Amino acid sequence: MNLEQKTALAHVNDMGLAATAIRLRAAFIVSGLKRHQDLADASGVSKTVLSNAMAGSTYPNRDLLKYLHRAHRIDFNFMMNGDFAQLPGDVQDRLFAALEVANNEWDQREDSGRSQAAQRTSQQRT
Repeated sequence: MNLEQKTALAHVNDMGLAATAIRLRAAFIVSGLKRHQDLADASGVSKTVLSNAMAGSTYPNRDLLKYLHRAHRIDFNFMMNGDFAQLPGDVQDRLFAALEVANNEWDQREDSGRSQAAQRTSQQRT
């Protein structure tokens, strides 16, 4: 994978909610935890706080970011801005595989949301 592909997958310099949610989803995959509740418990946040961040409604809070850094070496700069150069090589390898999955999941979710909105609009017209 070349630098341009990595930059696109990590949404470098995109501090928006969607990009942050994608990176959080990738971090969850890399963590190896099986359930979102496990990540919430490990980081000391409520499942609601985690769910909102993973859905792109809010940013991940400090406790979650601190846990990801301390337990998985995924730092704030990556989580909030997509900066990956400072991450250890093994972490980068796992993250980029996970980012491909997370980006695809996000795209499918967004496409599904657009399809549902289009269906509602067409139903309202008839």
